[in-house]
Amino acid sequence: MLNVEGQVRNNFDGRSCRRSMTEYGNVLTNQRENKTTSEPHTKTEPADQRRNQRRRLTNQRNNLPSKKVAPSVPTNLPSHLGHRLLKAALNVGDFRRAQQLFDNIPQPDPTTCSALISAFTTHGLPNEAIRLYASLRARRIKPHNSVFLAVAKACGASGDALRVKEVHDDAIQCGMMYDVFLGNALIHAYGKCKCMEGARRVFDDLVVKDVVSWTSMSSCYVNCGLPKQGLAVFREMGWNGVKPNSVTVSSILPACSELKDLKSGRAIHGFAVRNGMVENVYVCSALVSMYAKCLSVKQARLVFDLMPHRDVVSWNGVLTAYFTNKEYEKGLALFSRMSRQGVKADEATWNAVIGGCMENGQTEEALEMLRKMLDMGFKPNQITVSSFLPACSILESLRMGKEVHCYVFRRWLIGDLTTMTALVYMYAKCGDLNLSRNVFDMMCRKDVVAWNTMIIANAMHGNGKEVLLLFESMLQSGIKPNSVTFTGVLSGCSHSRLVEEGLQIFNSMGKDHLVEPDANHYGCMVDVFSRAGRVEEAYEFIQRMPMEPTASAWGALLGACRVYKNVELAKISANKLFEIEPNNPGNYVSLFNILVTAKLWSEASEARILMKERGIIKTPGCSWLQVGNRVHTFVVGDKNNMESDKIYNFLDELVEKMKLAGYKPDTDYVLQDVEQEEKAESLCSHSEKLAVAFGILNLNGQSSIRVFKNLRICGDCHNAIKYISKLVGVTIIVRDSLRFHHFRNGSGYIQADSPHNYAKDGDDVYILSDQFVGNLDTWHLPRLLRLLLRQVIILILVRFKFLIFLKKPVVPLLMSDS
Repeated sequence: MLNVEGQVRNNFDGRSCRRSMTEYGNVLTNQRENKTTSEPHTKTEPADQRRNQRRRLTNQRNNLPSKKVAPSVPTNLPSHLGHRLLKAALNVGDFRRAQQLFDNIPQPDPTTCSALISAFTTHGLPNEAIRLYASLRARRIKPHNSVFLAVAKACGASGDALRVKEVHDDAIQCGMMYDVFLGNALIHAYGKCKCMEGARRVFDDLVVKDVVSWTSMSSCYVNCGLPKQGLAVFREMGWNGVKPNSVTVSSILPACSELKDLKSGRAIHGFAVRNGMVENVYVCSALVSMYAKCLSVKQARLVFDLMPHRDVVSWNGVLTAYFTNKEYEKGLALFSRMSRQGVKADEATWNAVIGGCMENGQTEEALEMLRKMLDMGFKPNQITVSSFLPACSILESLRMGKEVHCYVFRRWLIGDLTTMTALVYMYAKCGDLNLSRNVFDMMCRKDVVAWNTMIIANAMHGNGKEVLLLFESMLQSGIKPNSVTFTGVLSGCSHSRLVEEGLQIFNSMGKDHLVEPDANHYGCMVDVFSRAGRVEEAYEFIQRMPMEPTASAWGALLGACRVYKNVELAKISANKLFEIEPNNPGNYVSLFNILVTAKLWSEASEARILMKERGIIKTPGCSWLQVGNRVHTFVVGDKNNMESDKIYNFLDELVEKMKLAGYKPDTDYVLQDVEQEEKAESLCSHSEKLAVAFGILNLNGQSSIRVFKNLRICGDCHNAIKYISKLVGVTIIVRDSLRFHHFRNGSGYIQADSPHNYAKDGDDVYILSDQFVGNLDTWHLPRLLRLLLRQVIILILVRFKFLIFLKKPVVPLLMSDS
């Protein structure tokens, strides 16, 4: 620093300049020593003693304390000297000092400008780099080519296409667009910002295009979701005589993956082999991923086995291939081998395994893998959450779903569209439509999948009028409905017996929305007519279908024939179903029940004999519900529960009270040819009644119970649960194989879309405290504003940890903030 002082002595004011330069040199020296020294010095050398003594004397002479004083920065530095000091500041990570030094250089040279801009970008501060470039333009300093290169990278890192365009326009005005390197940087920046038009304009304006230009343009198309155009640029590159390199190959193979274009992928693989690229780990990983996406598991494994060096990406590609191809055991075996060989799994690995378990129906295994992932110190991201949430739906575990929802709030994943849509479906599938709607209303952005999910959620809860309102809101928001949308809307109309509305929607599909009805939509319309009791119209509609009727259409008609006792159409429907799906026991059982109800015992026996001859076994009915951390399951006449005596005694008491209130057992649902008194007694032992009684006996302060059944709820149980809900004063929700049934105050009802607090009486998980949000719904505010206020309160409570969580979380560590 003494030499520096000598160099600037003639240019600056004597003592004050020397004092600031010495002080600044001391600071840089201290920072460098603190950065590089890992152990304290046990012995001080004489030279160090003299240096420290001089430093103390200098500080004393200038009346400056020796510690914690921000030194001044010299002004009007020459460019070469400023660059040296700026470089020294950057080396110790002092960006504030570097910025101050830069501002004090009257005419910074291009090297200094590009160095500081690149340093900001490299350290994750692209906006600072762009602001620095803007200050150069404000000072009317003409940028050099290297400055444009540096700021183009910064704009790409920021993801702001408008800033890239500003730099692009400046480069044109300065006449710099002749440089192919700058053109390549701008194409890459536009690609990162998903701006295809800008990238194409730069590419077309380039006079000379090298391999980087073509590679950047093709990868830009791929990254923007246009794989076909990316492959077209790749082919055009070859026609123009430019030979692709390994980066080109590894960046274009994902286009083949997206298009499932195995032919093009194999051709590129052959090119890589001929040009010695198969030892490149990025090329091989891309090949593995391509073959995996194209379901060519053998080829993916062959490329993987021949790789001289394997990274975690290549392992993930083969894992995904196995799970996608339903080879679940091989996927888990490869995952175990990966651990044995010491390959460190990353988040993508865990996501592949958890998602693979879910895709293959291994829900419990997916839960176990999530626990292992947490034990290894990984934090689930939005992909993990979206993959795992269906497990909560399959297990019908509302408690576990709420835990995951808490995690989503704490990890600030509420802005992810896929995660929030998965939460909407999870709550609906677990029986809480109000929570599902609240999550939907809090979503800042909704795509067609989100709208479809909310429509289907209301349809499965039998809320047909709300389905139609949602459909209208979707159209008003400018979202174009697709085939799934109309399946959900028509399903909602069928459950609510909205025949005219359903027929109007069906007729408007092709005419107003350009969506041609398929077999599923025709099947939904058959269900619309059937549930409304118009079975003859349903049969005529089936006969007019332009395609072969599906099992769902005939099944809807068969179900209606049982309710409305149409034996002839039931026989026709059943015979068709026996041809389409001969191994479905439900069809035989439905026909048998219809014939028994009609007292056609001989024909009923023939149906039972046919079922036995074909080796078809009826699926036993069972009901279950969750109490605390345990799921309790019941079958008809079940006495295995420890509280069986209490359950049956409680049901006997209820039946007596129900009869006084007007309940009459519907013995048509007892298929045995026995006395009426025996039939009435057997109705009391149905699995759903046992589960409801057990739930009431174990309410523990809750205001509702949720029961799930694998088959359709019988008519007598449906009627009986209405009376039970009125007598006990509890909301009862029953989910059968088709939909949710809600019972409150003695009637089966459709859930109204009322504002719902996240903390319900008796729930195991309290996401909000009533003292904070309990009175929001009494304020005279619009619904949207109330939801916005609730969202703000949720975020504040989560931020400051005013939360009451489960004592025994279902997923360990998922609820911890660490």
